Amino acid sequence: MSKYAIGIDYGTLSVRALLVNIETGEEVAASIYEYPHGVMEEHIPTGKKLPVGWALQDPQDYLEGLLVTVRDVVSRNKILPGEVVGIGLDFTSSTVIPVKADKTPVCHLPEFKDEPHAYVKLWKHHGAEEEAKLMNEVAVARNEEWLPTYGGKISSEWMYPKIYETLRHAPEVYEAADRFMEAGDWIIWQMTGVETRSACCAGYKAYYHHENGYPSKEFFKAVDPRMENIVADKLDAPIKGVGEKAGHLTASMAREMGLMEGIPVATCIIDAHASLPGCGIGEPGKMMIIVGTSSVHMMLGEKEVAIKGSSGTVKDGIMPGYFGYEAGQSCVGDHFAWFVENCVPESYEQEARVRGISIHQLLSEKLSTYKAGASGLLALDWFNGVRTPLMDFNLNGLIMGMNLLTKPEEIYLSLIEATAYGTRMIIEGFEEAGLEVKDITLSGGIPIKNEMLVQVYSDVCNRKIKVVDSTQSSALGAAILGAAAAPERITGFKNANEAAKKLGKVKDKVWEPNQDNVEIYNELYEEYKTLHTYFGTGINDVMKHLNNIRERRK
Repeated sequence: MSKYAIGIDYGTLSVRALLVNIETGEEVAASIYEYPHGVMEEHIPTGKKLPVGWALQDPQDYLEGLLVTVRDVVSRNKILPGEVVGIGLDFTSSTVIPVKADKTPVCHLPEFKDEPHAYVKLWKHHGAEEEAKLMNEVAVARNEEWLPTYGGKISSEWMYPKIYETLRHAPEVYEAADRFMEAGDWIIWQMTGVETRSACCAGYKAYYHHENGYPSKEFFKAVDPRMENIVADKLDAPIKGVGEKAGHLTASMAREMGLMEGIPVATCIIDAHASLPGCGIGEPGKMMIIVGTSSVHMMLGEKEVAIKGSSGTVKDGIMPGYFGYEAGQSCVGDHFAWFVENCVPESYEQEARVRGISIHQLLSEKLSTYKAGASGLLALDWFNGVRTPLMDFNLNGLIMGMNLLTKPEEIYLSLIEATAYGTRMIIEGFEEAGLEVKDITLSGGIPIKNEMLVQVYSDVCNRKIKVVDSTQSSALGAAILGAAAAPERITGFKNANEAAKKLGKVKDKVWEPNQDNVEIYNELYEEYKTLHTYFGTGINDVMKHLNNIRERRK
């Protein structure tokens, strides 16, 4: 019998199951299920309209996707149920779901089907900006000791502001919910029948500390007296580290998935974080950057340090035995997509159609002989707000330097360069905190498809760069953690770190910086930092004023 692990990767629009042979590392089969409800940004299924900045989902899509994709990869490849030795799962985060004690989502209760706050609040739900601001003011005033390790600022994308938003605007949902959970933990609960919380999700998105636990009752009471006992009443469950086993597959779920009862199920990990083991990283000094709709920058280390504007420092949060550090950018692939969908002329569209290539490929080709700085353009990568280092989602993108000779491909390149400048700022923040970045690996579909982007990152950051050798690194990482959840006598892996080193995949090619471009990009980066300070730190709040005017006129 062969030995397989299944990685289940929950993304923003779909879920993917990946079947991996843990003896050979072969990615045997994958199956994708697109959520029927997608991302609900304008209205919920009843037709009720949503405010600007909202992003909800229906949890039924998650369950159906789990069953459909796993059954597909197992049955299509005629895998015997006993050959699957472990299951791992990653999920977008902080994606928050209110549920009853019997696991029923509150939005599935008849009395709440027309209440938006009862649905899943997706990671990019930005309806809780005011709540994040209020919570941050309390944390700063109280000098909460956990705040510096999360970049010194509470993000509206994290768990508590989303829960507080529900309490303030739909208190009946808050009261009805026996639990507020990360959606990934909820799926693990569905599979194992055991309620646990992932140290990854709790650590990065709910300020859980391995020694001190969650923030204190006093903090929550200072925010709102109704939240004083939120941990005991709504959150309390065993915390499991990444690389640990969360439980075993129940008989009922095994039947529906076409698997064997009792298969070990690994603790959930955040989707971006799963790419780190997928890239074969199991030790400190190596930064992994997953470049997707947004970007996440991660490293392992042996000490607990605070990084300005980071998303947290969590023990056993990415791989066992180390602290995991996370930073990020809110808009990367999203603003490349925005540009090609809204700003490319019909002549370019027609040329791409005739040649049978994508607009991204066409623009990259037109830039093949381009020299850094030749366009005179400079952009800020804030089209969806800023994570690291400012942690401010009320900021906007900017492109400057355009004239009547500016070409579409030059604007496209300026957006890529902007994300590279943002990444360089993050790298410098890590090193200022005492974490040497010895090695960089890019993950995700974008760097695999776009070598021009990889070269720009190498030139801007003046670093050698490697690229993952899998189009589904998060699913691969989840499968690796699934294998690690099984006993060593079955898999041969002592721990998740060892499994990652054997099963993770990186291309042989190494991208090296072009020193002529490096010199120019150093100049442009200084100008980027000037704009970053001017528009991002309160010297000029024009972006926020424009946002306020827009909201008033809607």
